[in-house]
Amino acid sequence: MEDYKKPLPCVNDDTREFWKGCKAHELRFQRCKQCGHIRWPASTICLSCHSKDTDWVVASGKGKVFTFAVYHVAFHPGFRDDLPYVVADVELDEGPRLVTNIIGCPVDKVECGLPVIVAWEDINEEFTLPKFRPA
Repeated sequence: MEDYKKPLPCVNDDTREFWKGCKAHELRFQRCKQCGHIRWPASTICLSCHSKDTDWVVASGKGKVFTFAVYHVAFHPGFRDDLPYVVADVELDEGPRLVTNIIGCPVDKVECGLPVIVAWEDINEEFTLPKFRPA
């Protein structure tokens, strides 16, 4: 695989399980065992009931565009060849929202409420990125 020129995520103890899931082509999110709230980003405490008892669940990968922006300027040189591109806040069917890219769709066809599904971009041995395309 050619040298990847874009920034990659910084993995920490809170996000490690999410990124392991992405590598396996699974969207994994933390769920509170007490109230069932599914959250992203992961944290040590549930924001709904303050429980520390959690597990991880696999999401369907389906959702809709909550909001988005079309980038016409590359704020990092690694994105120059992608212009214009869409950065979107996707609301998953399970509830969490994820900032990602919309791919496989002309930028002028992206709109709020657009149904989307996860599309995986295998970057290297360590990272696979979740992006979304029209469902």
